[in-house]
Amino acid sequence: MRNTPFTFHFSPFTFRLSLFIFLFSLLFFHFSFFSFHSLHAQEVFDFTIPEPPGRTLAPDEPEEIPRQFRELFLGQSMDELQSALVRDGLFRFRGERDVSFLPVRNETMVETTGLSFVRRAYFQLADGAVYIMSFTLDTRLMDHYSVFTSFVRKYGEPVSLSPQEAVWESDDTRVSIERPLTVKYVDKTVFSRLVEDAETQQGQGIIAREEFLADF
Repeated sequence: MRNTPFTFHFSPFTFRLSLFIFLFSLLFFHFSFFSFHSLHAQEVFDFTIPEPPGRTLAPDEPEEIPRQFRELFLGQSMDELQSALVRDGLFRFRGERDVSFLPVRNETMVETTGLSFVRRAYFQLADGAVYIMSFTLDTRLMDHYSVFTSFVRKYGEPVSLSPQEAVWESDDTRVSIERPLTVKYVDKTVFSRLVEDAETQQGQGIIAREEFLADF
């Protein structure tokens, strides 16, 4: 008897089914392998890196809050103020033309233009002494960030910070950097006294008004 070779024939459907099962098995194995390693890696390496501590420009021992800018300072008399403005080449002080009297508050105002970094400067005097100094800087030559960081490096972080101003304070002095770019020095003791006097006068004015109306 002759041996007849055995042959096996794939139908088109059987071939496609086998190919689909093979590809599906390969894809399942590939997905399972990488999922396992991904979970294993997550268990090993999933941790939070702590952020570095925040840095500050403030010194460990900041300087006292200033009451002076160049030769100009709070508590200065009118004669001292005018002499200092004449000597300082940063200002175009014109003498008496830049001085005005505020009769309502019994105060004196000195307003002068500046050169270079200072556009204008204002000084308010009560009882013959400066209690407010204000310097408006030229934003074309100086920027808010530079002035602010310079203050922080010398005087520490401000006690108050808002979009409008940054404030440094001591017992008797308040210094602020106001936007767009004005540096203001205030004698807190004198300013508080003037506010109290104004409130007292206002209260007396209300009493006088009521007394006047009662006469009708």
